Amino acid sequence: MKKALSILALLSVNIFLVPTLSAGQPPGESASDAWSLTQSVVSHHMFRGLELGGAAFQPAIEYNEGSLGLGIWASIPLRDKGPGQSDPEFDLYGYYAMKIAGGLTVVPGLTIYTYPEARPTNGFYRATVEPNVAFTYAIGPVQVTPKFHYDLVRKGPTFEITAGFAIPLKHLGSELDITGTAGTYKWTDHAARAEPAVKNWGDYFLFGIAAPFQINSRSNITLAWSYAKGAHNFLKQGTAPKYANPGAAGRGIMTVSYAISF
Repeated sequence: MKKALSILALLSVNIFLVPTLSAGQPPGESASDAWSLTQSVVSHHMFRGLELGGAAFQPAIEYNEGSLGLGIWASIPLRDKGPGQSDPEFDLYGYYAMKIAGGLTVVPGLTIYTYPEARPTNGFYRATVEPNVAFTYAIGPVQVTPKFHYDLVRKGPTFEITAGFAIPLKHLGSELDITGTAGTYKWTDHAARAEPAVKNWGDYFLFGIAAPFQINSRSNITLAWSYAKGAHNFLKQGTAPKYANPGAAGRGIMTVSYAISF
């Protein structure tokens, strides 16, 4: 279930970031195989309620050693490209899961978002950096993960919370993973080279369901659907009036993923 929740949370925050764990592996426990490769195709590329592009191929590779995880995630557009935003995107990330008394796991991490073809003259950053920390714990069958991010380039925080649980589908040899995410952010320097600076703030939500199907002990296919939406999202430059962000959208997202560990 944790793998599926990671994939769905990734759709809402663009990875990340809830750490991408090996299937069935609690944070901080070693898997038998150190490497995992996930290849996904999504119908829409969304990031915190903002639509960055249409259908995309999104591969990721991660290395785990005990509590440490390091990985690279990418989004390569297949249609409806967003020049300077998701055309393409490569993100480097790392995290360290620390178990605390009472079933609480604290996961500090770092994500570096890169956009090699971004045009700063059009207001797009070529790279942004976000330290983050997540707190994962269980309330009965529900896994709850509050998370805090701070963008050092756009200069602002993001707060979000994800909750999920699994419904067994024994007759299919699978389970139905249900997850929900809600978040809010505020950046005071949203656009590159803008003078005066552009502020951007807004809320976002995601609801998703996923069904993983095991192929063998090292690989599985996951079919997922989610609905992501940006709300109360505004832009404001200097003393000018605020205005609605045209990039905020509500979209249903289909995802097909294949994961293998080695």
